[in-house]
Amino acid sequence: MSTADSNLDESVRTLLLLMPRLVGRAKRAKVPEELQSLSLAPRHLSLLAYLLFDGSMTVNELAARLEVAPATVSLMVGELSRKGVLDRREDDADRRRTIVSIADLHQHAIHEWLGYGVSAWRQALEPLTPEERQVVVRTLLAYDTALTER
Repeated sequence: MSTADSNLDESVRTLLLLMPRLVGRAKRAKVPEELQSLSLAPRHLSLLAYLLFDGSMTVNELAARLEVAPATVSLMVGELSRKGVLDRREDDADRRRTIVSIADLHQHAIHEWLGYGVSAWRQALEPLTPEERQVVVRTLLAYDTALTER
């Protein structure tokens, strides 16, 4: 076995052992007390993260970003709206479209919930050059694609 193959195998081994720890930690991220009674689940994290970082958007925009059907997003938005986590309003430019945003009441708590991961990623990526950061991101996206294709 060549040194390159050995290095690749060691990298794969390290990442295979690391991934369950990362996932476990993400699942154990403490939901802020004011959100605990709302039964928010990890599936809500991506939707809330898009709204937190990118602002209000339509159901179709959320669906495209989450790579799921608009009906799936509509169900999640309906559920989170009933719980008071999200606000929905008609788009003034096109009343057929619904604009979704995080309710003002929960902005801070959701930022706190997601902030732990943001801080950790910033700490991990900050010492890297922009090119190295892109390698990390492309690698994780390629890994996700490889898992999806199986």
